[in-house]
Amino acid sequence: MTLLRVSEAARFLGVSDDTVRRWVSAGRLAGHTDDSGRAAVDGVEVAALVRDSSDHADGVPTSARNRLTGLVTNVVMDTVMAQVELQCGPFRVVSLMSSEAARELGLEPGMPATAVVKATTVIVNREVAP
Repeated sequence: MTLLRVSEAARFLGVSDDTVRRWVSAGRLAGHTDDSGRAAVDGVEVAALVRDSSDHADGVPTSARNRLTGLVTNVVMDTVMAQVELQCGPFRVVSLMSSEAARELGLEPGMPATAVVKATTVIVNREVAP
């Protein structure tokens, strides 16, 4: 079983550490203790919660599963194309789109937006514990 510290689980779930602790108290997640004696939760349970909360988040069925919600940080636009940057948590996402689309969406720095990614190639790296 992969155990996640409460703070790690909170980051993946997009909630506060206190919310994860409340979910453990309420039985929504099973509480565990890691090898260092810190409060932890089962990674599989967290993955199930993340998956359940992200499917059709806006109620519209779609084949694109990768949604990154964040804040527009920059928009560079010429007559044909626009480059839109979003900060989605710790991740910077850059989208190239037509200027027409950017104008229709009214994209400007400081506004919330969601990047929906549909890719045929996704590279996955795994962190190795020290």
